[in-house]
Amino acid sequence: MRILVTGAQGILGQAIRESLASRNTLYLWGRDEGDVRDLERIRTSAKGIEFDAVIHAAAMTAVDRCETELDLAMATNRDGTRNVAALARERGATLVYVSTDYVFDGSKQGPYVEDDPPRPINAYGRSKLAGEEATREAGGKFLIARTSWVFGEGGKNFVDAIAEKLQRREAPEVVTDQQGSPTYARDLARGIEKLLRIGATGTVHVTNSGVTSWHGFAVEIARYLGSPLTVRETTSDRFPRPAPRPKNSVLSGERYRALTGESLPSWQEALHDYLGRRSVRKGAAA
Repeated sequence: MRILVTGAQGILGQAIRESLASRNTLYLWGRDEGDVRDLERIRTSAKGIEFDAVIHAAAMTAVDRCETELDLAMATNRDGTRNVAALARERGATLVYVSTDYVFDGSKQGPYVEDDPPRPINAYGRSKLAGEEATREAGGKFLIARTSWVFGEGGKNFVDAIAEKLQRREAPEVVTDQQGSPTYARDLARGIEKLLRIGATGTVHVTNSGVTSWHGFAVEIARYLGSPLTVRETTSDRFPRPAPRPKNSVLSGERYRALTGESLPSWQEALHDYLGRRSVRKGAAA
């Protein structure tokens, strides 16, 4: 496939480059190549290239910053998506919009399915939901891939933050009352590619398998690294942040399994792979 990728310098963009390049022709856009908030600029940048799909990974994902800079979040996540959707429609390409578990309020008991009504409780979730609506309204072929708790190379993420604390001999304090499915950017990239190859459309949840809390996630990081430190427990009300977080943001993988005949690896397998690669990178840099 010929795939245009926005947000190519981010965690998912880097994973797409590393995981999909051998099987596809990729056109990688960072901010310099295509500021998605500027429709004419991205049209100009797209002249002379042909693509079958656009993976729209460019987004404002700093959850707390979105809470204080809602206009910028909407300009990027809603208006930028509308522009990318227009380009994809004009070219007859499938738009893959990467969305988030934070479109849900977290009050459901059990995993969220694709048809559950979105009710975001923070500005980030509202801006990403607005991007979903812009995708649907554009009139072209689209796939909305909702994911959660993404980690990987190429940017700040929870795994690196916890690993670095442990390496400094600092015992992390992590919340126990938020649960979700950690998702490795490499697995997310491969999952999106598989959905594109089978021609999937509509909304599909794409996460690694299994469920944990942020605390459980941190405990597994410490266990893999062989740290003797105890990961201390806390709750969200003792760790206030500008943007509220949903208590439950587990996304059901049933539709993904039904479409592809498989599940993404467990979050533990994904985490171990990332930490193993991280160790190799750190060793090579030493």
